[in-house]
Amino acid sequence: MRYLPHTDVEVQQMLDQIGVSSIDELFSGIPENCRLNRPLDLPAAKSESETLSFLRGLAEQNSKTSDWDSFLGGGAYNHFIPSAIDQLVSRSEFYTAYTPYQPEISQGTLQAIFEFQTLICQLTGMDVANASMYDGASACAEAVLLTIRAGKKRNKVLLSQALPPQYRETVATYSRYLNVDLIDVPLQKGVTDQAELKSLLDDQVAAVVVGYPNYFGQMEDLAAIAELTHASGARLVAAVAEPLALALYKSPGELGADVVVGEGQSFGIPLSYGGPGIGFFAVHKKDMRVLPGRLVGETVDQDGQRGFVLTLATREQHIRREKATSNICSNQGMCILMVGIYLALHGKQGLRQLAELNYAKAGYAKDQIGQLDGFTVPYSGESFNEFVITCSEPVATLKKRLEQQGILAGISLGRDYPDLENGLLICVTEQNSREQIDRLVAALAGGES
Repeated sequence: MRYLPHTDVEVQQMLDQIGVSSIDELFSGIPENCRLNRPLDLPAAKSESETLSFLRGLAEQNSKTSDWDSFLGGGAYNHFIPSAIDQLVSRSEFYTAYTPYQPEISQGTLQAIFEFQTLICQLTGMDVANASMYDGASACAEAVLLTIRAGKKRNKVLLSQALPPQYRETVATYSRYLNVDLIDVPLQKGVTDQAELKSLLDDQVAAVVVGYPNYFGQMEDLAAIAELTHASGARLVAAVAEPLALALYKSPGELGADVVVGEGQSFGIPLSYGGPGIGFFAVHKKDMRVLPGRLVGETVDQDGQRGFVLTLATREQHIRREKATSNICSNQGMCILMVGIYLALHGKQGLRQLAELNYAKAGYAKDQIGQLDGFTVPYSGESFNEFVITCSEPVATLKKRLEQQGILAGISLGRDYPDLENGLLICVTEQNSREQIDRLVAALAGGES
């Protein structure tokens, strides 16, 4: 099958129309020393079956979580995905859906977005959620920009050092050429140091950003942080990298958060080697007008029938560039639908039971590892399905030893947190059996699995 649709005759007709004699002449403005004066170094063309076989061989070089005892987390979580999700989103009307510019022919897409927004509001305890962001990190960065826009000329933002490193890096990238002063808030026993936070808060701080749970799996005291933040006139942003925790703990909205953002990958989206993700973004009603992205609303048509419309679209394509609050272009429609189906399948009770299972399994693993010689659990605070351990053995050596036994033990913390050079972030989800956890413990202790 040819993928170049134009015949030589058609190409020549186009060249004649614009007054050049050859394709090469189109590039005459490019200096000779900048051109590649030889054919591309590509292998010979293959048949479709040969190409599929070649790509399958490449894919088989990748590892899958099903091939390992995986205890990796840190912002991307190995949760079970019901088969119904793939079956339903693969239907042609969903698989090909794009941006819902025309509501009269996009009712299904608009309703899926509306349901997603509703579910996010219920989880976060907020009033309004948008159609979606790219991922949790970019949603966090957009939240910082929102607080600057709404901050009455305040330009400082306090970032907890326990915020996921990727989120902090993305915030810094978004803010690089803006008048935003990013300040790290130190930690105390794995959570944001409230005394240090209080000393940093002044009338120039627009926002405080903390994880819930934070990167170490610890549950921050959002209510206390909210009280400190609001006393200075700033906004509190809660960033939720593991939203399953919201089925077990009080929502950020209940605890005083002004903006809640996060990553929805845990709800039915495969790990996929880093993407796609699906960011969510929720605010109180007072901030609805400065919300980035899209907002889908419910209405009735001229016959009184329920319908859905694109209520708010703040990207630069829709309004004057200098007035735009976002350049978010994609509504992540397919991922929105996957999240919606996942949450609907589980329901309120099912989601809580799943969260309790994660909590219990992680607690069991933490207790068992904490009893091993040479290992400590440095943080005693409340945690969800992740926790930190420190070990006397170098982390790189330990991880390599466990990989030889088919175990991915966790994420090394030393690169992002030098004071945790011998620290390991371990995640346990419902996908980890009791036998897998026991193998991890035995392997850490030096025994054979």
